[in-house]
Amino acid sequence: MRARIYQPSKTAMSSGQGKTKTWLLEFAPAKAREVDPLMGWTSSSDTQTQVRLRFDSKDAAVAYAREHGIDAQVFEPNKRRPNVRARGYAENFAVDRKSAWTH
Repeated sequence: MRARIYQPSKTAMSSGQGKTKTWLLEFAPAKAREVDPLMGWTSSSDTQTQVRLRFDSKDAAVAYAREHGIDAQVFEPNKRRPNVRARGYAENFAVDRKSAWTH
């Protein structure tokens, strides 16, 4: 069984960092999906692709994979750099604002 261990990124619809602290172990599909000839739905008899295991740390996920004989590949996350402005949000309403108000 092949699997990948990674830390999920934040969703595009939020600016928060929720659900990005845990590490996931996901199994790779063993075989390709098939198209049902009657309905046209895609299906697979491989149920391992539905399994997603969550761990608190990368070391715990790697230890679990090693203990159960799972060939796992670890993907390190790309950390975003913080977007911190000098005066922050309050700068939009400052009385000594240098540029013209555009809103």
